[in-house]
Amino acid sequence: MIRVLIADDETLMRAGIRLILENDPEITVVAEASDGKQAVEHARAHQVDVVLLDIRMPGGDGLKAAEQIAPTANVVMLTTFGEDSYVAQALKVGATGFLLKDTPPQELINAVRKAAAGEPILAPQITKRLIERHLTAPDNSSEARRKIDALTETEREVLKLVGSGLSNTEIGEQLYMATGTVKAHISRILPKLDCANRVQAAIVAHEAGLTT
Repeated sequence: MIRVLIADDETLMRAGIRLILENDPEITVVAEASDGKQAVEHARAHQVDVVLLDIRMPGGDGLKAAEQIAPTANVVMLTTFGEDSYVAQALKVGATGFLLKDTPPQELINAVRKAAAGEPILAPQITKRLIERHLTAPDNSSEARRKIDALTETEREVLKLVGSGLSNTEIGEQLYMATGTVKAHISRILPKLDCANRVQAAIVAHEAGLTT
């Protein structure tokens, strides 16, 4: 079972998300929180796999809560606000992904499944803006290339495919590896790149020119 925590200050929003997710027999909502402080406490108490976390809540906003929760659970920011600054901040503090609250029900379920597997989740509208932001951002290619120098040739191949948005299963198929082997490579790649998750690693791959 995928254990989920829903954190949102709107009771009806939490109820709607719970109703959608519990249509999937492999997902269970183990706790709800109405503010950032509760979210952190519940995430620690219930050993959750995925946290759906609103950006703006009383008692400590979602970004602050995400920073504390991300080391032990996969955090997906779920909000009505799609501004680039929120996306960048959410990824920087270790969020696995970012979805808008108008995401269709099946996409929300799929996102939770992907997040539980440690895969990056970004709504298409946000992905487009993130790419545009990246293209106009200061050149970080030198720093990124320095980071990937620490990787083995196989780790670079894995990182290249992570940067292309492939899942662990898809990477395994391309490189003729077991999914578990891919996971092991990624677990070694992240600390070498000083990245908290796959999304941050994918950004490094882009900046280093691996995906061009």
